Amino acid sequence: MLYLLRLFVYHAMENEAVVRQRFEIMERRLLKAIATPSMIATLVTGIAMLVMVPEWLKQPWMHVKLTCVFALAGVHGMSAGWRKRLITEPTFKSHKFFRVMNEVPTLLMVIIVIMVIVRPFVKQ
Repeated sequence: MLYLLRLFVYHAMENEAVVRQRFEIMERRLLKAIATPSMIATLVTGIAMLVMVPEWLKQPWMHVKLTCVFALAGVHGMSAGWRKRLITEPTFKSHKFFRVMNEVPTLLMVIIVIMVIVRPFVKQ
């Protein structure tokens, strides 16, 4: 996800058609061959984990984590839509917009890792 959004930054800045086509290929391959299968694997293993340890669903840290996971899945879906739109309208969003959006998955992943490692809200 991080690299895909970075590609969008470069794509939105580019003026040459040949270079845009190259970005379109890179974006498609990254999304279809890496990002989407990774998201599916993450969701399947996450669901399996919750089936094995359902008590975690009662923990506040898990609620925060799941909220961030669903938000990350939403960014993934929006990115797929942005990729299609960049093909037809390369300037529909500015490169600055994509620079900001590039930070969203990073922030979400940091929160997810903190929730899993630190498990705040758990009474020791």
